[in-house]
Amino acid sequence: MKVLQIPVGQMANFTYIIADEETDEAAVIDPSWDLENVFDALKKNGWKAKYVINTHSHFDHVLGNEQVAKVTGAKIVQHKSSQLARDIEVSDGDVIKIGSVELRVLHTPGHSKDSVCLVLDGKLVFTGDTLFVGNCGRVDLPGSDPSEMYDSLFGRVAELDESLLMYPGHDYGNKPTSTIGHEKKFNHVLSPRTKQEFLEFMGAGD
Repeated sequence: MKVLQIPVGQMANFTYIIADEETDEAAVIDPSWDLENVFDALKKNGWKAKYVINTHSHFDHVLGNEQVAKVTGAKIVQHKSSQLARDIEVSDGDVIKIGSVELRVLHTPGHSKDSVCLVLDGKLVFTGDTLFVGNCGRVDLPGSDPSEMYDSLFGRVAELDESLLMYPGHDYGNKPTSTIGHEKKFNHVLSPRTKQEFLEFMGAGD
């Protein structure tokens, strides 16, 4: 298995390519800008994009969907609560197979209703805009919900294996990747709090 982390655009986004090097099947996660870098990487490595997978439907994570699908023939995969056009909808617990690689869908609303993390058990997790290195996604946008973010962070993400390598949706931290364990120890949004304390911390308390 190979993972490419590709910095794109002017908003510190990451687009990812995950590939099974035995079958050369690949998935492109959150294509937006600088698509030539994605196409070049696929061509250079001889990979065939089977899926475009979005961690959520905000424009800076889906802008390149249609072009990547058109050029590569990949199917667009999104959570069922997304309002955007897609070929395949997934729910919490579903598994997306890329060759022998299996990504498990973890529904983590909070930043948006359709936010998901993608978990490759024992190895890594793509956290989209649910969790960044040192922070979490915004909860003051249309469709966001700080109460749901609390449930997602503490009830889902923080329960993952601490050894999992974490790949976020943006390069907002002091390094491009982390681990779940490191974030639980040092990320201020994952400091133990009640939900009410979290809401107040996020500026959403009563």
